[in-house]
Amino acid sequence: MNNRGSFGSKLGVVLASAGSAVGLGNIWRFPTEVGQNGGAVFILVYIAFVLFLALPVMVSEFVIGRSSGSNIVHAFQKLAPAKWWVLVGLMGVMGGFMVLSFYSVVAGWTLKYTVDAALNRIGGADPGQAFNSFVSDTWSPLLYMAIFLLLTHFVVIRGIRGGIEKYSKLMMPLLFLIILILVGCSLAMPGSADGIRFLLKPDFGKVTPYVVLSAMGQAFFSLSVGIGCLATYASYCDKNMNLAGSAFNVCAIDTLVAIMSGFIIFPAVFSVEGVRPDAGAGLVFITLPHVFGSAFSQMPLVGYFFSTLFYLLLLLAALTSSISMHEICTAFVSEHYNLKRKHAATLVTLVYLVLGAACTLSFGPWKDYTLAGMTVFSWFDFATAMFIMPVGGIFISIFVGWFMERRLLENELTNDGTLKVKGLKVLFFLIRWVAPVGVGMVFLNELTKLFN
Repeated sequence: MNNRGSFGSKLGVVLASAGSAVGLGNIWRFPTEVGQNGGAVFILVYIAFVLFLALPVMVSEFVIGRSSGSNIVHAFQKLAPAKWWVLVGLMGVMGGFMVLSFYSVVAGWTLKYTVDAALNRIGGADPGQAFNSFVSDTWSPLLYMAIFLLLTHFVVIRGIRGGIEKYSKLMMPLLFLIILILVGCSLAMPGSADGIRFLLKPDFGKVTPYVVLSAMGQAFFSLSVGIGCLATYASYCDKNMNLAGSAFNVCAIDTLVAIMSGFIIFPAVFSVEGVRPDAGAGLVFITLPHVFGSAFSQMPLVGYFFSTLFYLLLLLAALTSSISMHEICTAFVSEHYNLKRKHAATLVTLVYLVLGAACTLSFGPWKDYTLAGMTVFSWFDFATAMFIMPVGGIFISIFVGWFMERRLLENELTNDGTLKVKGLKVLFFLIRWVAPVGVGMVFLNELTKLFN
């Protein structure tokens, strides 16, 4: 039997779980969504859906993980009344492989820009051309993707306490420190007042069904729920941890990081004439290098400091998330095939390197190899965001709300009656009714975007 390991402290659990939730999506996708959907009003709707949609799914994952003490596949084998539920766990493992395969590509870009910022090579006459030239190259993106995966492997192979918990306790406080420094720098820019106004002054006339669904989707995808990351982490927790309270803390940290990222980006964006706050997915790698070069043209040392810290922040966020996705697959391979952790983690990393290479090359030599007009990278992104994560979230909440034994659910949330949890009936209602319906709406909205 494998020695699974366990977390050594409640702080370690919260920071590792928050690290799983805090990723690239918090730093670049959230500000992009805010910029495209009305600023402050989007943030208010987003916070509501974090509490009423994402939080119940997260609690459900925590319950499945700790009550089973197993990887996500074996958890359903132990807890589920019917054998077909194991497919939900297998879908999570498949999602873990697919997400990190394309995520490592973007993380590799982030690593490259971190290095460039440290060497003072950010910006230039045409940031867009520089970015496109890099991603379409054959070898350079492969190298950075591989280095990033090896950094992830370095942490995972060291186990729960000596790897994931230890480095989460180092990286998450560093991430917050960098955020605070960058917010201070950004607020000192000449356009900071307009940026703050954009973030904090809600215009309820901009609340449309599209904005509501976008906020719902961002709340769900931002917290890494639906594929078993948090269930896997919870399987390493002791029985004294407050699952509902820990889930709330993770949601609060994730939301705080996302909003603070807006305080970093928008004052900077509003400080440069001609730059729009809804710049989209190119915000981080094309728009911001231009912003850094323009906003700090008279203070190059400050620009160097700001850009280096910003891309280091992105890299830390990417790494904390990638560790959790790697762990989904490592835990399954180790326990299902009875392998030592270092052997299972190495095997998983090798698979990621192969799949990640295919995703990387789809921007260069393989860009013309498509299926239904989509490259390998696009297919992996499409399959996980459009199907695996939302469908996984629906079934996880349905399983906990309707099929898990009620006594077991109550015991997990109250630590066998020793813990008083306020609003337990409300939480049960959210898990049984609101979460499945809400995630289902996210799923249908993503499908509608596809067909449109």
